[in-house]
Amino acid sequence: MPDSAAMSKNGIVTKINSRIRSDPFTACYDLVGRELGRGKFAVVKKCVEKATGKQYAAKFLRKRRKGMDCRMDVLNEIAVLELAKANPYVVELHEVYETSSEIILVLECAAGGEIFNQCVADNDEAFTEKDVIRLAKQILTGVAFLHRNNVVHLDLKPQNILLTSARPLGDIRIVDFGLSRRMDSITEVREILGTPEYVAPEILNYEPISTATDMWSIGVLIYVMLTGESPFLGDDKQETFLNISQVNIDYSQDTFEGISSQAIDFIKSLLVKNPRKRATAEEALTHPWLNSHPHPHPNPHLHAVKASSLDEPETSQSESEPESPAGSPDLDLIGTYLLYPGQGELKAGRHTFSFSEPPFATRPEIQQELIC
Repeated sequence: MPDSAAMSKNGIVTKINSRIRSDPFTACYDLVGRELGRGKFAVVKKCVEKATGKQYAAKFLRKRRKGMDCRMDVLNEIAVLELAKANPYVVELHEVYETSSEIILVLECAAGGEIFNQCVADNDEAFTEKDVIRLAKQILTGVAFLHRNNVVHLDLKPQNILLTSARPLGDIRIVDFGLSRRMDSITEVREILGTPEYVAPEILNYEPISTATDMWSIGVLIYVMLTGESPFLGDDKQETFLNISQVNIDYSQDTFEGISSQAIDFIKSLLVKNPRKRATAEEALTHPWLNSHPHPHPNPHLHAVKASSLDEPETSQSESEPESPAGSPDLDLIGTYLLYPGQGELKAGRHTFSFSEPPFATRPEIQQELIC
C-alpha cells in the first residue's frame, strides 16, 4: 500500500528512496548516437556508463513546464519505478541525477523500440497472433503487478510498450509512468488525462479512476496489435471521444480476417463501458485465448491482407509529445520513452460518425475539447 502521508489527494507519491545525484551526469556517462525521442518537456538519449561500458537510456525531464514547478510529478514517476523494480516487464531505473533545470532518469535501454512499429507494419514485419498472445501475457503480468500494488499507469498504448529486441522478437518493457497514480481505499482520484484513442469512458465522464481504467486501454492496445487499426479513432478528438463514450467498435470479419474468435472475445471482455464489468488483469490472464495456441490463418502474419487499412508512413507521432500532468485538467500527454519520427499512422477501425447535432456534451466541453 502507498504511504498515505506521502501521497497527495490526486494519487501522486513524492517519497522516493533513490539517491538523487548532483554531480555532473557527463562525468559518469557518455551520450552516444542520435536522440531516441523528444517531446515538449522531455528528451531521451542513449548513453554509455563509463565505468562499465553498459548502454542505458537517459530521460531528461524539465522541472518547470508551462511556468509551473513539476518536480513532484517527476518524483512520482521515480516512486513508481522503484516500486516496480521487482517486475521484469517494467523498465528498470538505474540512477537519478538532478540539475538546476532537469531531472535525469537513467533507464534500462530496450533496444527493440516501440511495439508501435510492428502494429503499423505489413506482412513479415507484423506480429503474428501467437506473438500478440505472448506479448499480451507479459503486458498483463506487468500490469497485474502494478495493480496489486495499487498503481494505475493511465497511458498504456503501443508507444509505451518497448521490446528488448525487435528481431528476434524480445520481451516487453512497460515505460513512461508520467501519468501514473497510486490508489487507496479512501481517496477517489478523478482526472482527465491519457491519450485520446486509448482513454476509458470514465476518464471522459470525469468519474473515479481505477485499475479498470488501464484494462480498457489494454483492450484498445490488443485490438491495435492484432488489426493494425485504431478502434475508436475519429476525424478529430470530439469524434474519437464520442466513439469511446458509445463504445462504437468494429468487430467485423473484414477487420479481424485471419484472427481467432477467442481473440475477439478477449477484447470484448475489456472494452466494456461499465468499469466494474471489465475483466481484471488477473482474470484476463486466465482467458482461454491466452492459454491456447491458435494458428488462425495460412499466412500467420497479421495485417498482411489489409495493408490498405494503414496510412502511408512519414507521419510524426505528435500525440506522444509530453505535457505537464500538473497545473491543467486537460487531457495530458506525457512523452514516450522512445519516439521515432516518420512512423506509420493508425487509421480508424470503423466507419466514423457524422454529427447531425452538437455532439457529446462535456465537462465543460471536455475541458475545451481536451486540448493536447
